[in-house]
Amino acid sequence: MSGIPLAGDKLTVVEDEARAREVAAYRAEQEKLQRTTQAPTSLENMFSAAADQAMEFPLLVKADVQGSTQAIVQALNKISNDDIKVRILHSGAGAITESDVTLAGASNAPIIGFNVRPNAKAREIAKRDGVRLKYFDIIYDLTDDIRAEMAGELGPEKIENVMGRAEVKEVFKSGKKDKAAGLLVAEGALRKGLHARLTREDVIVSATTIASLRRFKDDVEEVRAGMECGVVLEDTNDVQPGDMLEVFEIEEKERVL
Repeated sequence: MSGIPLAGDKLTVVEDEARAREVAAYRAEQEKLQRTTQAPTSLENMFSAAADQAMEFPLLVKADVQGSTQAIVQALNKISNDDIKVRILHSGAGAITESDVTLAGASNAPIIGFNVRPNAKAREIAKRDGVRLKYFDIIYDLTDDIRAEMAGELGPEKIENVMGRAEVKEVFKSGKKDKAAGLLVAEGALRKGLHARLTREDVIVSATTIASLRRFKDDVEEVRAGMECGVVLEDTNDVQPGDMLEVFEIEEKERVL
């Protein structure tokens, strides 16, 4: 033991010292990563820190023979990208054992069984601790399943579609607290409810939405290029003549790895 355990630390029982070291090493690395993300960094290591902050998808791999194990690990590592990376906690040939389940449970990782199954005790521990056991006999099915799980962890891909741009020509009061901006639409169209960015000399001063859109005295849903309109922006009054308003939609697409 390299340090003194603290009150509230989780005690994990494993079958041998080697597996205990694996569990301890994983936990130590997670603690180090947490400390690193909280510590101030230099410009030089910001890029490496960004790479380290990629989401991890921990797995434990057991297969019938060592050759299958190596092929599976190689195939899984190829799924990794800049956003999410496979982390193989342990791999080996043979049945899924109690210590495999204990390690997976400590790391909240599923266990992949390729042409192997857990022994009775391992099944009991997995059921008790909620450890997922995933069985396969074809590598392509295995990688497709894990790829889909990893994509699900990342959530849908968000794509920004710019719908229009307008220049602020004048600013005037709207009610007791708000300010309204008189705009000339330069490109595309403005629509009520769209996401918006207000920029001043190409620097973003606020991220907002169009709360109100009017043409003359009428509320309208859309104003196209070449037309003037008045807008009230949500949660901001920092608007000046000469500012540019860019409006956009966010499209969500199913993420594919």
